[in-house]
Amino acid sequence: MTNQARLQVLRAAQGADGGWGFFPGKQSWLEPTVWALLALRTDPQYRDAFQRGWQLVRKWQMPDGAWQANAMVKESHWTTALAVLLHFEEGVHDDAARRGVDWLLGVRGVENSLIFRFGQFLHPKAVEFDASLEAWPWRPKSVSWVEPTAHSLVALRRARTVFPSRQLDLRVDQGEKMLLDRRCRDGGWNYGNRRVLEDDLPSYPETTGVALYGLSGNSKLDVRESLTLARRYCSETHSPLAQAWLALALCAHGVPASLPSESGTPDDILVTAIEAVALSGGVA
Repeated sequence: MTNQARLQVLRAAQGADGGWGFFPGKQSWLEPTVWALLALRTDPQYRDAFQRGWQLVRKWQMPDGAWQANAMVKESHWTTALAVLLHFEEGVHDDAARRGVDWLLGVRGVENSLIFRFGQFLHPKAVEFDASLEAWPWRPKSVSWVEPTAHSLVALRRARTVFPSRQLDLRVDQGEKMLLDRRCRDGGWNYGNRRVLEDDLPSYPETTGVALYGLSGNSKLDVRESLTLARRYCSETHSPLAQAWLALALCAHGVPASLPSESGTPDDILVTAIEAVALSGGVA
């Protein structure tokens, strides 16, 4: 499937409300909607479709500055990072963008709490990680995970080019350290931790791609081993989602990458959108 064909698939799958579901004809969710918009935004012939989706994203911001996951789930959600990124990709630095940034700065995993850290002190081998590093959970009042942390890092790096602050610098630094601390022995990433009950956990192709994407904004970080693993995963994995994330991550690190010639999953909107963004050069 060509990249233009992917964009046509995305336009055809746009819902009546202007958003996208994870699959054609399904309820719109913020995650596939933002990725579809990131894919479509640079092509003038899809600008009308972009504007319809953009208006829906703007509509879904909540009073606390966060974004809700879809029209029905009215709670603050990790996908706020995606909405913030889209604002900066569009060059929109208004109050909505600022409130989204402030919400991301105020959210952290509960593992940073004193009671959680005391429990880790009592049982240090249960889950081995540095609980002092502040990162991001899927939803407030839960523990941090690799994927929401990676997306929040990408969004906040973009934000600090417009809204620089010491707090923003500190959170980005902490988030980078958290991802490196959670890196598995083979150089890749699991979903949350690298070692549990004294056993090393395996890394996975898709989370390795997401984590590398999140670390792509800092050339001082040593991720050479991880990039080598990502290239190997790219040639071995049969998961379209993993292939898409790995291609996007390698692109973000300036490493040549391509998707298999037979790739193309028009029945999976999120995968199609991430593939399209990767093949168009990634986000700025």
